[in-house]
Amino acid sequence: MNIMRSLMFVPGNRRDMLEKSLSFRADIIVPDMQDSVPLSEKQSARDVIHDMLPVLAEAQKKIVVRVNARSTGLLEDDIKAAVSPHTFGLNIVNIDTPEDVVITERLVAEQERMQGLDHGSIKFIIYLESALGVTNAYINCMSSDRIIGAAFGAEDFTVDMGVNRTDEGKEILVPRSMVAIAATAAGVVPIDVVYANFRDIDGLEKDVIAGKNMGYKGKFAIHPGQLDSINVLLSPNEEEIEYARRVVDVFEESLSEGRGATSLDGKMIDYPVVKRAQNVLDIAKGIEQTF
Repeated sequence: MNIMRSLMFVPGNRRDMLEKSLSFRADIIVPDMQDSVPLSEKQSARDVIHDMLPVLAEAQKKIVVRVNARSTGLLEDDIKAAVSPHTFGLNIVNIDTPEDVVITERLVAEQERMQGLDHGSIKFIIYLESALGVTNAYINCMSSDRIIGAAFGAEDFTVDMGVNRTDEGKEILVPRSMVAIAATAAGVVPIDVVYANFRDIDGLEKDVIAGKNMGYKGKFAIHPGQLDSINVLLSPNEEEIEYARRVVDVFEESLSEGRGATSLDGKMIDYPVVKRAQNVLDIAKGIEQTF
C-alpha cells in the first residue's frame, strides 16, 4: 500500500531547505524544479536536487521530484537530473491528455535504461490542473502503469477557467470532486489541492476534512507547519480503528452463523460497511508498517 498522506514541496534550488527537509514529518518529500524555482535557477535546481537525492534517500525519505511541464522545453533535462536509484517517482504537471504521460514515460524509460534501473521503477504522480485535464481525468489516470497518484491543481485550473480563486472554494468544488472520483476509479491515490494560507491551521484542517469527505487520501503541503494536521486528519484515529475491528468481528461471527448481515450499536452491518471498515484497518496497518 502506498501511504501518501502528506507530500511536502521543497524548492529544488535551495540546498539549505532540502537539508532541513530531512527532519520533516512528511510521507513524501517533493524537491521542486517547477513553480518555486525561477527560470534563471532551473539548472541550479537540477544540480542541487541531483546531489541531494542520495542524502535524502539515506535518511529513509521517499522522494518524488516535481519536474516542469513538457510544454516548457525543460522536461527532458529535468528528467535526466531527477531519475536515479534514489528516486521513488516524479510529479508530472499539466497533464491534459494521455499523450502527455506517454511522451514523459518514454523519456523516463530511456533514463532508466541508461542508469541500469528496472523498467517501471520510477513512479508517477500526475497533476490535473486544466479544464481539459480534469475532463480527461479517468483516461489520464489510466494512461500508464507507473501512475500511483493523481492530484488536482486548483490555481492553474481557475486561471484556465478565467475565474477567481477564493478561500471558500466553491469555484473548485466540482473539478476537485471529479479528480477524486476518477483517481479512485482508476485505482490510484487521490491527492488533494494545496492549502495556500499556511499560517491558517484552522482553515487547513477544515480543508483537509472537506477533501477527505470527497475521497482524498493525501494532500500536498507548502510549509512544514501543515504536516502534523494533514498526517493526523488523513490517518484513522483510535476510535475509528476500534470501531472497524468491532465491525469486522461481528460480521465474521454473523457469517459463521449463516447470516450475511447483522447489526452493531443499532446500525446495520453488511458487506459495504465491512469493506469500509477493512479499508480503515488496512490503512492503519500500512501506516504502522511504513512509519
